[in-house]
Amino acid sequence: MDLQERIQLMIQLGEYLKINTEDWQEAQSNAFYHNPWFIPEFTAHATKNIVEQFLNKEALKQLVNHYHIDDNIQPKTVGIVMAGNIPMVGFHDFLCTFISGHKQVIKLSSKDNQLFPHLFRKLTEMDTRFTDHVTVAETLKGCDAYIATGSSNSSRYFEAYFAKYPHIIRKGKTSVAILTGDETDTQLNNLADDVHLYFGRGCRSVTKLYVPEGYNFEKLLDSFKKYQWFGDHNRFKNNYDYQLALVMMNKIYYMTNGSVLLVESDQPVPPVGTVFYTFYKPGTKPELNLGQLQCIAAEGYIAFGQTQTPGVCEYADNVDTMQFLLTL
Repeated sequence: MDLQERIQLMIQLGEYLKINTEDWQEAQSNAFYHNPWFIPEFTAHATKNIVEQFLNKEALKQLVNHYHIDDNIQPKTVGIVMAGNIPMVGFHDFLCTFISGHKQVIKLSSKDNQLFPHLFRKLTEMDTRFTDHVTVAETLKGCDAYIATGSSNSSRYFEAYFAKYPHIIRKGKTSVAILTGDETDTQLNNLADDVHLYFGRGCRSVTKLYVPEGYNFEKLLDSFKKYQWFGDHNRFKNNYDYQLALVMMNKIYYMTNGSVLLVESDQPVPPVGTVFYTFYKPGTKPELNLGQLQCIAAEGYIAFGQTQTPGVCEYADNVDTMQFLLTL
């Protein structure tokens, strides 16, 4: 398939996802059955962002023009280890590799092994040549380069295993928000999405808040009530109840609206069901460990409500995947 054929196939996939056919709904139900964190509402949100930000004609044109992609590339085989913390989190790696013209061998996460196979079957129905470009495998051997995403622990194994090959190894990261106390109701409502989408399990999920000393948390907790239905989700509720029991037994100060805990901590990543916060002095800037952060939601950074909607030229860990692929 040449470049224009690959682009057209991705546009066709976007149209398919936009329609939300019965078989795609069934695939989402299967994903939820195999992984209860993948509720249909959040898979639908991930799908919407993929369609709007990645698979429309203008986005793909932007990607191709920005990197001057053409058909002169010498195809390599790229092994991709996908994460499974949120639905289709590895889609951008797949897209970049496919558009670049390289072949890819994908190792799916056991936590997200229903959605991609369905999409790949659909793409093969649309164009049988797709199977020449993409293969799903249990092990990745004999590849020319590797892209692997995982936790901070698994990244050490990836570094050792793929050391002698060109590679991108992504570690576990998180996102934060910086509040001033002057946020509008709309901004706080949008921040609730940054915090709660995907149950806070994505690297772009805001898991920690920096607030000025003397900050009043009432409006914030009230805005978070839009996700009180989390209490009906068994796994989330179990996590919330467990963390609530821990802070109570250890006599740690906490705040809650009944569905999420706010706990002061210098640590970057809280357990599911909890959001950490740290105070900073008004008129100063909080000290951030940028090496641990994927996104910063704040004035002058990413707008509240936008951390979970990355564009086609936004890259995880700020490592330019397409540039890496084009220079193999």
